Amino acid sequence: MCGIVGYYGKQDQVLDTLVSGLKRLEYRGYDSAGVAIINKDQEFTCIKEVGKIKNLENKINNQNIPEFKGIGIAHTRWATHGVPSVENAHPHSGQDQKIFLVHNGIIENYQEIKDKLTNEGVTFYSQTDTEVLAKLIEFNYTGDLKEAVLKSLEVVQGAYATVVLAKNEPDRLIAVKKGSPMVLGLNGDEYILGSDVSAIISKTREVIYLEDGEMIDINNGQYSVCNLDNQSLDKDIHNIDWDEDAASKEGYEHFLIKEILEQPKVIKDSVRGRLLPDTGDIKFGGLIDVMDKIKEVNRVIILGIGTSFYSAKLGELYFESIANIPAKAEMSPEFRYNDAVIDDKTWVIAISQSGETADTIAGIEEAKRKGALVTGIVNSVGSPIARITDAGVYNQIGPEISVASTKAFTSQATLLLMHAILLGRTRGLGYTQAEELISEIKKLPEYFEKVALLRGETKELASKYINYDNLVYVGRKYNYPIALEGALKIKEVSYVHAEGLSAGEFKHGFIALIDEKMPTIAILTKDSVYDKMVSNVEEIRARNGKIIAIASEGDERVESISEDVIYVPRSTKEEIQPLINNMALQLLAYNFAHGRGLDVDKPRNLAKSVTVE
Repeated sequence: MCGIVGYYGKQDQVLDTLVSGLKRLEYRGYDSAGVAIINKDQEFTCIKEVGKIKNLENKINNQNIPEFKGIGIAHTRWATHGVPSVENAHPHSGQDQKIFLVHNGIIENYQEIKDKLTNEGVTFYSQTDTEVLAKLIEFNYTGDLKEAVLKSLEVVQGAYATVVLAKNEPDRLIAVKKGSPMVLGLNGDEYILGSDVSAIISKTREVIYLEDGEMIDINNGQYSVCNLDNQSLDKDIHNIDWDEDAASKEGYEHFLIKEILEQPKVIKDSVRGRLLPDTGDIKFGGLIDVMDKIKEVNRVIILGIGTSFYSAKLGELYFESIANIPAKAEMSPEFRYNDAVIDDKTWVIAISQSGETADTIAGIEEAKRKGALVTGIVNSVGSPIARITDAGVYNQIGPEISVASTKAFTSQATLLLMHAILLGRTRGLGYTQAEELISEIKKLPEYFEKVALLRGETKELASKYINYDNLVYVGRKYNYPIALEGALKIKEVSYVHAEGLSAGEFKHGFIALIDEKMPTIAILTKDSVYDKMVSNVEEIRARNGKIIAIASEGDERVESISEDVIYVPRSTKEEIQPLINNMALQLLAYNFAHGRGLDVDKPRNLAKSVTVE
């Protein structure tokens, strides 16, 4: 949610760096955008616009901008306080426009601060909490920007990542973080600030990650880091291990289809060096230091939300069947309010592609307060969740740009299966069963390559049902979470009303809605509940429901009970099969949305990274 870019460096690079950085953050979701730069006369030029970044670019190009310095800030906004509008777009200024800033997060006590400033004669023009922060910093400004920011943050409650400029200090840029992410890129005499590394990767791979309560002060070509008590800090410089090409479409029409079709490579990257088939073991370097604690756990809780929650639901089944341990998937927004029974024998696994998800971060903090072992599965190196967990595992799949998650889900679910094998081997899981699972994990890229050949077939099928606005996805056992994820994916990208259900719950209420106008996508691949699924499908057909089946290659039986069939490769292990089935559903969702002429990479109202609760 929201995107921040800050730049200090060369006059001929500032606008291009700010705007191109915003474009690289588009995937996070936004409804307006803006930039602020300082003129050579030490006055601000602030340009804001609603809608796409292209609208902002056009507005910039149509203005006669005075000669400016090599410093500026930019922002893409995803509305929290106030409707999308130019007035509510960032950057925001202080009362006399001496201060401009951009901000991600939520100022929880903004109304209290606003009331006090209003009593002091300060005027507000937007509906945002961010304007309150800008007005507060300018109110406290007496000539030293760092001093004003530190003083202001003493009374601020909430989450924030903010970058601040002052016209009286035109060679200074202040950035501070609490809750929302912030990273600094280093490129010689240039400094680039961003919400994540996507904003800066075109300039440099050398970065510094800010922790909560830390501030960067870029002043006259030098940078320093301190905490909110103004104590100096030494920060390590990290190297980003993916390049600019990884964040490009590479000839594909959309990031979504590129990321779906990348999944053979995704699995290879996710499991590389971690599968030990000769001994039937799993090796996660990131968990070595906590293995003694893992061996002692008696319960597993998996935290996630959205797609990550559905991978957690699959992980729940993996842990119980493979590791023979009680496990539960929890929606992270509810977890910390549920008073879950947790102790030092509980293993909490937090899942987040971005590593920024605010609800999941809050759940991690709650679990740690109660003494649990907390590890993470995240994709973004150096992200908040990667840093606050006790240990963890990276997906290692490169950036996922499309808002709708596809390759991250596949990686998350595969890594959870491997976590279950890892724990199972300490709890009586035999070599033969473990080796069989590992062998099938190694075959996943081959299975995915075969599913990729269904792109044309799923396109034809999507065109046949493209005018239906209500769909049902059903599965059982390991395929129940896949039904949930399949329904979510088509909702996200196609704006179709879709329900994901266990086929067993159908006749307990939902079957009342079934008729010829509501097709059902039934996951009917061969597994231990295949016959039960067939019976459930027959019940739907008896109510004139149309069936689109996801079936195992060679299973001719489903043709007699389905209007349409998508045949997928069959794994010898039913734990692996749902991952294969899910890729076919991803292709169907993509073709459904593309056929409707929608913006499949940036669906309306959605953000890639949800950094506020």
